Amino acid sequence: MHMVPTLNFAGNCREAIHMYAKAFEGKINCLISYRDANDPAWMPLLNEAQKDYVYHAELALGDQRIIMSDHVDIEFNVCYSNFLTIMYDTREQVQRAYEIMKEGSTTIYPMEATHYSSCRVVFVDRFGIRWGIMTEQTER
Repeated sequence: MHMVPTLNFAGNCREAIHMYAKAFEGKINCLISYRDANDPAWMPLLNEAQKDYVYHAELALGDQRIIMSDHVDIEFNVCYSNFLTIMYDTREQVQRAYEIMKEGSTTIYPMEATHYSSCRVVFVDRFGIRWGIMTEQTER
């Protein structure tokens, strides 16, 4: 069994997946639009612009993956109780990823050393997803 985080967006999934791929040095393994999927359950409900939204996408981060898509059937709100944590070996890796993602974000905990991490930052990105990026130890 594997747990695969799934992130939903309101029309900006394509922009988000490219930013996450860059920030975390990931690989986009799948990116299908509603138009390309041509799902008969969805196509009659979508306007022309929504047909180019992301129907299904997968981002590989090492040997793990995140599933992502755009949805038009629900209203999105920022959720502060759930978030994804990315663990790195070094402070420089944390700083690099955050530098790519910080534009338009809201900082919850600024980048700093803690009792359990040499570098940790927690923020909500411009897409409304909460992230924690940190080292797993205090030495580096």
